[in-house]
Amino acid sequence: MDLLTIGAFAKASGLSPKALRLYDELGLLRPVRVDPYTGYRYYAVAQLDRARLVAWLRRLGMPLAEIRAVAALSGADAAREVRAYWARVEAETAVRRDLAAFLVTELTKSTEAPREGPTMLELRCAAHSDRGHVRPANQDTVYAGRRLLAVADGFGPAGAPASGAAVEALRFLDEEDGPRPGNVLNLLADAVRGAGDAVRDVTEEDGETGTTLTALLWTGSGLALAHIGDSRAYLLRGGGLFRITHDHSVVQSLLDEGRLTPAEAESHPQRSILLKALGADPDPDLRLHEARPGDRYLLCSDGLTGAVPDDRIRELLAAAPDPETAVRSLVDAANTAGGPDNVSCVVGDVVSPVG
Repeated sequence: MDLLTIGAFAKASGLSPKALRLYDELGLLRPVRVDPYTGYRYYAVAQLDRARLVAWLRRLGMPLAEIRAVAALSGADAAREVRAYWARVEAETAVRRDLAAFLVTELTKSTEAPREGPTMLELRCAAHSDRGHVRPANQDTVYAGRRLLAVADGFGPAGAPASGAAVEALRFLDEEDGPRPGNVLNLLADAVRGAGDAVRDVTEEDGETGTTLTALLWTGSGLALAHIGDSRAYLLRGGGLFRITHDHSVVQSLLDEGRLTPAEAESHPQRSILLKALGADPDPDLRLHEARPGDRYLLCSDGLTGAVPDDRIRELLAAAPDPETAVRSLVDAANTAGGPDNVSCVVGDVVSPVG
C-alpha cells in the first residue's frame, strides 16, 4: 500500500495538517497507520478522494457532523444531501439579505434631509374566523385593528388559549401613535417575545401545545411583518398575488431541499408538522414592506391554504370590493371545499384617505 506522510497528504488533499489531526480525533478521516513511537500519521493514496470531498464541503461551510454523514454516502446520495444543504443555506441567506437591505435603507434615511409632503395612507381591514365543518372547536384567533393585523392558529390540548394569548399580547401595538419605520422591527420583535411568554404561561410549556403567529403592524407608510409557523401572509398588487411568508414546516423544508414536488407536498403525511411555533421558538421572521395605494394584504391560517389553491385565493381577493367581503368570501370558499380545518382570514387595504 502506498502511504503518504501527513505533510504530503495535506498538500495533495488541500487540508492542513492541523485539520487532518482534528478529523482523526473526530473519526471523520483516520490515518491508516500511526507510528507507535513518534505518533506520526500516514495516509493511503486511496483516501485522497474522501479527503478532497471533506475539503470542498468545508469550503461550503457545511458543519462537520453533516460532512461525516455525506462522506459516508454513495455519489448520488451524497449529491442529494449537498443539494439539500445548499438549499437551506440559500433560504437562510435570503432572510439575511432582506434584513441587510432594510438596514441599509433605514441607515441611509437617517442621514438624509426629511422629505416634504409625504404621501398619507390609511389601512382599512376586516377579519373573520370559522370552525369549519370537521374540527370540534375553533382554535384560531384573529385581530384587525387600526394598525395591527394578526392571525394565530393554535394546536394541541390548549390550542385556543395559546392563540388567544398570543394575539392579546400584541394588542398594545394597536395604539394611535405608532412607531417610526426605523424602530418598528425592534418593537415588533419585543412584542413577539412577549407573546411567546404569554403562550408558555397558558400552556405551562406543554410540548404538544403552541400556536403559529403571523402579524402585520402599520407604520403609516409601510407594514412590518412578524411570522412564525405555517399561517401565511400574501400581497395582492397589480393583479398579482405574492406570498410574503415562508412556512416553518417539515413539508416546506423538504420542498426547499428538492426532496418533494409541490404535488407530493399536498398529500404528504407530515404536512401539518411545524419546525417552528410560538411558545417553543421565540425567533420569528421579521421584514418591512413598503406600502402602495391599492395594495391588499391577506393573513390566513392553513385552513384556507390547505383547502383553496392560490389561484382561487387571488381571484376572490381581486373580486372583493372591500376587506369585509373578501374575508367572508375566502372563508366560504374553504368551507365549500369541505372545511377540513378552522379557517381564518384578515384582509387589509392600503388606501389614500378621503378628503
